[in-house]
Amino acid sequence: MRVVDVNRDVPVGEAEARRVGEVLTVTVHLRIGPGAHEHVDLFAALLALLGGDWPPASPSARDSGAHLRVHPQARAVYRGGAEIVLTRREYDLLWCLVANPRQVFTRAQLLDRVWGHPYASPRSVDVHVRRLRAKVGADLPVVTTLRGVGYRLGVDCSVEVVDDPASNWPIG
Repeated sequence: MRVVDVNRDVPVGEAEARRVGEVLTVTVHLRIGPGAHEHVDLFAALLALLGGDWPPASPSARDSGAHLRVHPQARAVYRGGAEIVLTRREYDLLWCLVANPRQVFTRAQLLDRVWGHPYASPRSVDVHVRRLRAKVGADLPVVTTLRGVGYRLGVDCSVEVVDDPASNWPIG
């Protein structure tokens, strides 16, 4: 993977290419901020020139709350314009996953990192994952279960870590 940062006005993105036989698949992920939808239109035009498919962009995806913002200094989590009230353990669990987005954690590892000791029941992790999913919303896959292995941050979950949520994205 390669991170592309042309300048501060252009969104940062990642690209990945895989070849299976004669098929080359290129996946591009763009992170755009509010008011940057013109960059999406430029990207769509580039894809059209290359003959690629482009699903219709949903300019209200961020506004609809399909995105989480985490403010670590305040231990606060926002979805859309609303704060999600989490318990200490729920926040610590979410932060552990957000801080290590591609890492899979076993229940024992989460008990050690989030609870601070492995003496709690491994089912405590399951209960807190279920509560976290319920609070964030079933339509946003914040935690992915890898059956027989453990948990990781959902690959389709868009999470942004911010210093000041009000300056990056107006609340309300």
